[in-house]
Amino acid sequence: MPSRKPPGGATVRAAGALASSEIGEPAARVLRRFRIVFNAVKTHFQQVEKLAGVGGAQLWALSVVRAHPGIGIGDLARSMDVHQSTASNLVRTLVERGLVATMRDGIDRRAVQLQLLPAGRAVLRRAPGPFAGVLPQALGRLDAATLARLDEDLAALIAVLDVDRRSPNIPLGR
Repeated sequence: MPSRKPPGGATVRAAGALASSEIGEPAARVLRRFRIVFNAVKTHFQQVEKLAGVGGAQLWALSVVRAHPGIGIGDLARSMDVHQSTASNLVRTLVERGLVATMRDGIDRRAVQLQLLPAGRAVLRRAPGPFAGVLPQALGRLDAATLARLDEDLAALIAVLDVDRRSPNIPLGR
């Protein structure tokens, strides 16, 4: 087991060795794989923020509005697979930043249609892809059998966690 002497004297085991002995090697190996996935997602969103000046979820929303001019908030929420209130909050931020405009045209004056503004187009030009994020893109490239196994195995993991029931509808890029 690797060890080193920090300034102060006590011997400290390497973090990987410590984790393996405390939770078992199979669990430590899976934990490391989760870290790889989460760090890939985090790195992508940091690049998005640095280059485009918006968060990942905001970028995704901008790309959906560009692809579907006049889209409503409900359809935006469905397109991003988020709760309608989450989509409303994203839109409010995009409107405040001058990236998206809301219009009330048509028969139902309560319904809001979204339009991408020139500043929003500029953000999309600066931003690295994929606009929906690296995780949705990677999942979309997996075959159906792999996705089914992942879904079942993650459901088993979620069953033993104490999770926020709203979390499935909160984008990672927030």
